Amino acid sequence: MRDSDRGTWMDTMSGRERVREVVELLNEPTPVQEIADRAEVSRATADDELQRLERDDWVIETTVDGTKAYDANPVRMLFDEVTTLIEEHTRDELEGQLTELKEEQEALASEFNDSSLEGFREQLAEEEFSAAELRERRNVIATWEAVNTELALVKHALHLYGDVVELTSHKNNSSSSFA
Repeated sequence: MRDSDRGTWMDTMSGRERVREVVELLNEPTPVQEIADRAEVSRATADDELQRLERDDWVIETTVDGTKAYDANPVRMLFDEVTTLIEEHTRDELEGQLTELKEEQEALASEFNDSSLEGFREQLAEEEFSAAELRERRNVIATWEAVNTELALVKHALHLYGDVVELTSHKNNSSSSFA
């Protein structure tokens, strides 16, 4: 966090809110003390909030080098991303995104003369490339992975669209049940 943002961060968010903010940005298991340092809270505050988040299924406790650590729950993250897609887009918009992503995936396959990411990766071991070519290919792999991830998320959102819309339209109805 930049010093200029520190005052705002400290003034507008409680310590527990800052811990939750840090957790949302985790991309790997992170020790409690590091989370506390990033959130600018005591280790006890971070540990207490992380235990609450674990009970609520937002994080998973693990260890890093023998130290208690936490990581974002990947299942919860998946469902949150799918739900956000459904809340922010109509079915038609998601179908349009699916078409665009599929076109992008097909363009990568055509441009690099391979039908899949796995085949493209296999070329790394089978052929001789310069360092510059390897860097370019690693960038292509990252792009291809991102497209595949987005494609999977949009497909999940389309598959669950009707159910999520129906359930959220009844969220104030305490007698609703799963069919």
